[in-house]
Amino acid sequence: MSRPGLMLAADRPSGGGILLSLGLHGALVLAGVYAVLPPPVPTPAQPLPMAVRLLAQEDAPTPPRPLPQKPQPLPPVAPRTPVRPQPVAQPQTQTQSELPASALASSSAGAASDAPQVAPPGAAAPRPAPVHAPAEPLVEARFDADYLSNPKPPYPALARRLGETGTVLLRVRVGPEGNAQQVELKQSSGYPRLDQSALETVPRWRFVPARRGETPVAAWVLVPVVFALS
Repeated sequence: MSRPGLMLAADRPSGGGILLSLGLHGALVLAGVYAVLPPPVPTPAQPLPMAVRLLAQEDAPTPPRPLPQKPQPLPPVAPRTPVRPQPVAQPQTQTQSELPASALASSSAGAASDAPQVAPPGAAAPRPAPVHAPAEPLVEARFDADYLSNPKPPYPALARRLGETGTVLLRVRVGPEGNAQQVELKQSSGYPRLDQSALETVPRWRFVPARRGETPVAAWVLVPVVFALS
């Protein structure tokens, strides 16, 4: 039998067992607390501050300075050789006695032709060209003067019965004396009998001749002969 108040070593709890039991109790308590408490509300993540750093602009590299060029030596100049003046041959002048006879004759003829021609004292001076006065206007010949008393061309009887009428235009050349030198048919009346009567009568007419100033001249004039039934 054992003594009272004494415990065996096998019945005494060890230190490791105590710690294990304490840990289990704590875990159970924490699990109960977390089961009772509401779940934690997640907080939104705060944006991280952004740091901006300005970089200084690098200066552009300065181009290298060109190297000074060395002056190129000038090409050597050949020395000039002095030019000696050449003697000028003097032209040989021939005297008049040394020139041939043909040269003397030609020179004397040329001198004579170049000399102005002098008219002999008794020669008459040339007459100036005549100056023509301006032509005076032409006054045409006339056939209708009252004092001429020219007969009318007879009206052919057959043409009168047939009722033929018309105007015959004649072209008459009047001489300086006033007579008809030539008579031509300028325009027909359309009836040969009337034309023939006018051509036979007008050559016997007298005319006032055309004048240029106070001088009568020959000229052409148109003479109309009218055949009409009254």
